[in-house]
Amino acid sequence: MLNKLRIIGNGLVNENPVLRLVLGTCPTLAISVTVSGAVGMGLAATFVLICSGMVISSLRNVIPDKVRIPCFITVIAGFVTVVMMVVEAFLPALYDSLGIYLPLIVVNCIILGRAEMFASKNPVLDSALDGLGMGLGFTAVLFLMASFREIVGAGTWFGIRLIPEGYQIGIMTMTPGGFFTFGMAMAALTAVMARRGRKLRLQAECGSCGGCAGCPGCGGAEDKEEEK
Repeated sequence: MLNKLRIIGNGLVNENPVLRLVLGTCPTLAISVTVSGAVGMGLAATFVLICSGMVISSLRNVIPDKVRIPCFITVIAGFVTVVMMVVEAFLPALYDSLGIYLPLIVVNCIILGRAEMFASKNPVLDSALDGLGMGLGFTAVLFLMASFREIVGAGTWFGIRLIPEGYQIGIMTMTPGGFFTFGMAMAALTAVMARRGRKLRLQAECGSCGGCAGCPGCGGAEDKEEEK
C-alpha cells in the first residue's frame, strides 16, 4: 500500500513533471493565465495520462518495440479526441479558452514521457496511479501559477474581482509574467528540496529511466546514503 501511495506522491513533489522533470512547460506558460483554464487543462491531461497509461501498460507485451512510439501516440490521440469532443459539447467556453493547446495534449512531453518510461514497463494499476500522480502534480502547478498570475495580473480569481483595476500588474498575464512565475515556482521547490537535503535534478541527467528515484541520476543513491 505504501508503494502505491509513493507512486502517486512522486508526481506531486519528488518527480513533479513541470518543476522537477521540466516537461510540459509550453502549455504551463500559456494556459496559466486564468485559473479556470489551468484547472481544465490539468484535468484533461490527468484523464489522458491515466487512461493512456492503463491501455499502454496492458498492451506492453504486444506492441512491437520498433513501432512503440507511433502506437503510444495513437492511443494518446484517441483519448485526447474523446476529451476534446466532451469539452466542446459541454464546456464550450473552456474549449475556446484552451484553444490549440487542448489537441496538443497528444504531443505533450509529460504524457508521452510517462508512456515510454513507466507505463510500458509496469503493471496496469501502477501505471494508472502514476498517471494520477503526474496529472495531479501538473494540475497543482498550473493552479498555483494561474492563481498568482490572475490575481496579480487581472485582479480576479475564477473571474471574481478581488483587487481594484488600478492596482493590478498587467504584465503578469503576459509572456514575461509567465516566465517570472515559472522561475519563482521552480526556485521555491528547489529551496524546499534543499531543506530536505536533496538537489534539483532534471530527467535528462538519467537517460536510462523515467525519474524512478532508483539510481544516482534520479536521487536514489543519494537517498540511500542519507538513510545510512
